[in-house]
Amino acid sequence: MQQGWTLLPWLRALLLGLMGLLVCSSDFQHHRYEDMVRALFAVQSECPYITRIYSIGHSVEGRHLYVLEISDNPGIHEALEPEFKYVGNMHGNEVLGRELLIKLSQFLCEEYRAGNQRIMRLIHDTRIHILPSMNPDGYEVAARQMLGCSRVWTETGRQLHLPASKMAKCGFRGPEFNGYLVGRGNSRDIDLNRNFPDLNALMYYYEKTNGRNHHLPLPDNWEQQVEPETLAVIKWMQNYNFVLSANLHGGAVVANYPFDKSRDPRIRGRTTYAATPDDKVFRKLARTYSYAHSWMHKGWNCGDFFDEGITNGASWYSLSKGMQDFNYLYSNCFEITLELSCDKFPPASALPREWLGNREALVSYLEQVHHGIKGMVYDENNNPVGNAEISVAGVNHDVTSGVDGDYFRLLLPGTYTVTASAPGYVASTSTVTVGPAEAIQLHFYLKTAPKQNLKGKPHNGKKNLSSPKSPLKLGPR
Repeated sequence: MQQGWTLLPWLRALLLGLMGLLVCSSDFQHHRYEDMVRALFAVQSECPYITRIYSIGHSVEGRHLYVLEISDNPGIHEALEPEFKYVGNMHGNEVLGRELLIKLSQFLCEEYRAGNQRIMRLIHDTRIHILPSMNPDGYEVAARQMLGCSRVWTETGRQLHLPASKMAKCGFRGPEFNGYLVGRGNSRDIDLNRNFPDLNALMYYYEKTNGRNHHLPLPDNWEQQVEPETLAVIKWMQNYNFVLSANLHGGAVVANYPFDKSRDPRIRGRTTYAATPDDKVFRKLARTYSYAHSWMHKGWNCGDFFDEGITNGASWYSLSKGMQDFNYLYSNCFEITLELSCDKFPPASALPREWLGNREALVSYLEQVHHGIKGMVYDENNNPVGNAEISVAGVNHDVTSGVDGDYFRLLLPGTYTVTASAPGYVASTSTVTVGPAEAIQLHFYLKTAPKQNLKGKPHNGKKNLSSPKSPLKLGPR
């Protein structure tokens, strides 16, 4: 692993901008499933020593959910090297994220081969996982419809004048065309971003009863209650100790951060801010993407205004059983939702501009995985201790060490009191000062507890306290 990148953000953006002069619109197209698979394997063929392709499962119709891994040692978790993921196309008709992630994969490969020091350092120090399409079945439904609408677009990407019925069918936005393309859900028409186990209700109960604050238990028979695509992503999260993630959507332009589900029922149509214990960290993550994006930070987009181009999910509208909140409550992963385009299925001619608008933001956000603290948890014999809890005083959300004993904790600059604990060991506490650059390494050495103290922390029950059902609002997320 190498030391951190130190160039000023504006200079980094300038350098990537200069590369953008070489972008050719002919390089951009919409990728049907077979085209996407070919594109991913082409990247793997071009950069075989830093890439790996694997499938996390299948869609309802049997399509592979392919992930492209980019790392200097693909297929291997290196201790103290954080795991990062990007997920696109969760809603099948929101396609820009899918195309951006395919392009990002190609970009990282090409820049690594070209000797770009920033990209080389990122790949050497990070294990990057890219899932361009979580919902390939829904995409195919949406793409088949859009093929019939292809003549709606001029070569410059502007809309032709068509009857309202045709405009609505083709999914154009606007006050009178605010519908959704078919293909949002999977092939069973299930919205995958309303399909994860509802851990928020349990978390909000535990907040009142001083219960568990992380890695909440799943309800009984949860595997029978979710779709195959959702199941595959949850299993993926169980197999990799992800630290940071983003979920790419369309229909608005804003960086949305947890919690998505409100703690309180809506009152007269208003929603309330639902902060996580890591609210300041999430706001910083959202701002990182927004301000590195060419226009998201300006606030006014798609007829909506979001200050600084960011929003708390529940403050926008409450959403239950979403993937973003599930990441935070079930795993060590911090995830935000990126709404990236007003048009859910933009024409191919619009893709070059969207790529240039998002490229620096995609890279800058990825680099945020290297902030805060990280370290190893060992026992007295220098053996790694997995599943140790890492607690930060004043922040009611713990993370755990992975099977190799390494942990990662995203934090803003400041001084913190951090405790590592595990069943059978005496807890260890240290004070650490975090700066604005690379993550500070803080290791813990745990001593075996006396036999009378071998009892671990009590765990709360697995009862899933679901909140009363309320009508779903199918916003962009």
